[in-house]
Amino acid sequence: MNKFGFGFLIALILFAGFWFFYNGQQEREELRASSELIQKQVQQVGKLIVTEGYYSKVFTFKNSQNLFLNLWTSDKKALVIVNAKATVEYDLRQLETEIDEPNKTLILKKIPEPVLNIYPEIEYYDVTQDYFNSFEAKDYNKIKNSVTAQIRTQIEKSDLMENSRERLMVELTNLFVLTKSMGWTLMYQGEIIEDREQLELIKR
Repeated sequence: MNKFGFGFLIALILFAGFWFFYNGQQEREELRASSELIQKQVQQVGKLIVTEGYYSKVFTFKNSQNLFLNLWTSDKKALVIVNAKATVEYDLRQLETEIDEPNKTLILKKIPEPVLNIYPEIEYYDVTQDYFNSFEAKDYNKIKNSVTAQIRTQIEKSDLMENSRERLMVELTNLFVLTKSMGWTLMYQGEIIEDREQLELIKR
C-alpha cells in the first residue's frame, strides 16, 4: 500500500471514529433532553385535584325511652335538614414515578387513592324533648355520624367519584401522550400501557 492509500485509510478510520462518537454524543444528548422533558411533565402533574359536589337531605330523628318499669315512655325527636359539601381529592403530589433512561421507560410506581371528604351543615327543626329524655351531646354526634354515612352512600352512587376519576385520567393521559410521542414507554404495575383503553383500567 502506498503512502497515499495508507493516509486515506487512516483518514477514513478517523472520520468513522469521529462519526460514531458524534452520533453517540448526539443520541445521549437527545436522551437526556427527553428525560428532562418527561421529568418536567411529571412535576406539572404533581398537584392536588379536587372535585366538589353539594348534597341535601331531610331526616327525622326519634328516640324513645321506657321509664318506671315500662309504665311511661319518654320521647324526643327532631326534623334534621342537612346541606353537605363533598370533595373527592387525588393528591398527585404523592404520585411515585421512576425514569428508566436507558430503556426509555417512565414507570408509574404508585398512584394515590381518592380521598372523600364530607362537610355537613346540620340544622334542627321541630325539636321536642321530655325532661327525662332530652337531647345530649351524644345524640348530636350520633345524628352527625348517621347523616355522614348516608351522604357517603349517596355520593358513591352519584357521578362525583367518576368525575374525579376522569380528571385523574386527564393527567395520566398527558404522561401517556408525551411518552408515546417521544418513543418512550409508560409502565404501571409491570405492564406496558399500550393505549388509552388500557390506561382507563387503572384505579377501577
